[in-house]
Amino acid sequence: MTELHNMQQSLDAAETKNRLNTWVAVSVALVSVFMGITKVKDDNIVQAMLQAKSNAVDTWNEYQSKKIKHHVAELGLSQTIALQAMAAGKGNVVLVAQQKRYQESIARYQTEEDALMKKSKAFEKEYDDLNFKDDQFDLSDAALSISLAMLAITALTGKRKLLFLSLLFAGFGGVMGLAGLLGLHLHPDALTRLLS
Repeated sequence: MTELHNMQQSLDAAETKNRLNTWVAVSVALVSVFMGITKVKDDNIVQAMLQAKSNAVDTWNEYQSKKIKHHVAELGLSQTIALQAMAAGKGNVVLVAQQKRYQESIARYQTEEDALMKKSKAFEKEYDDLNFKDDQFDLSDAALSISLAMLAITALTGKRKLLFLSLLFAGFGGVMGLAGLLGLHLHPDALTRLLS
């Protein structure tokens, strides 16, 4: 009778382990699929971040170029004013025309500088907004990777507590991934600063 009882206990243990392994397998599949989806979105965000940063740098360079031209025009204007004070007659007419061109250039550069500054700041804001979403996907990826590692250990050890702990990490990773996908304003700043 004890042999039959031992066999029944072995069958029950095998069935329990089989159910645990089924849960582990399903969890691994779901976590992996979700990670794949969020990875594609995260890679696209990183590409957009690189483009936004490149655009911001290019625009700031263009702004600096305009600023230099602006200063050169101001210097030219100052020189023509000084020369005008010394010149008389026909030379004075040439200097007045040159001053007018410098004043028009200065006004144009000022307008262009203001537009370039706004444009560059918009690119920087775009980068910051994308970085916010990238942080969400990074946290999702980290939590889901931890979950997968714990699921592997669960399959080896057969410990149910590890399954539940891995599902907690998967839940956090899923929430952060969904926040990134849906554009939710969920961002654990302290954790992000710690990991940055």
